Amino acid sequence: MPREHQRYQERPSRLDGAVVWNLDAPPGPPPGASQAARSVLPDGCMDLIWSAGRLVVAGPDTHAFQVDPSDRAPRAAIRFPPGTAPVLLGVPAHELRDHRVELADLWSRTAVRELTGRIDRAADPATALEEFALGLAAETGPPDPLTAAVADRLRRGGSVAATAAEVGLGARQLHRRSLAAFGYGPKVLARILRLQRALALVRTGLPYAEAACAAGCVDQAHLAREMRDLAGTTLGAYFSAGDAGANSDTPQPSGSRTTA
Repeated sequence: MPREHQRYQERPSRLDGAVVWNLDAPPGPPPGASQAARSVLPDGCMDLIWSAGRLVVAGPDTHAFQVDPSDRAPRAAIRFPPGTAPVLLGVPAHELRDHRVELADLWSRTAVRELTGRIDRAADPATALEEFALGLAAETGPPDPLTAAVADRLRRGGSVAATAAEVGLGARQLHRRSLAAFGYGPKVLARILRLQRALALVRTGLPYAEAACAAGCVDQAHLAREMRDLAGTTLGAYFSAGDAGANSDTPQPSGSRTTA
């Protein structure tokens, strides 16, 4: 079957560590084409997404999130790095885990209606979202430096035990603070970030086994299990789906990679 074409663009945000992205899809699939489901893989991040006059918060995922293939509305969004969105939005991350929530359910509906209207009228909704996030950050201040350090160490492959020792927290304290900042405990965040490291290495052309070891997995079988548990698919299926490969027409970021 012919594969639908989607246009994805992203750029680094002026908000430290964030990414601004746009996704446009044609109004309908080509004649005879199947509507392939899109799967958003966990990446430890949270997004604020504008689509069809709505603002939705994508919470931190513990498994692949299936996007309705019939939902073809254009999207503009800002993706916040781990630990950032809860500070900006004033909501603990674990309350949004594995959910997509209307911003109006978290904030004043009047304030959200005004914000939505402003973004609707903007020539570039993604830039308007970025300006909004920058304004929020100026009011709330940066994320907790301690949880930012935790995310950075785990992203670089540090163990949970070593990370706890480095930041001076006991296991229970680290777990509690991680739930609020990231949506889950440090062990889950470490697994998600390790999987993303491995996938990024495979995209550079590294064989599965080498990518697995370089990312911190025991072996390729370990990486395969993590892929099934967290992404709901296999490495082969993920990289044989055009959207996930290096030659994709839709080069999406880690957390928005799609499989068909």
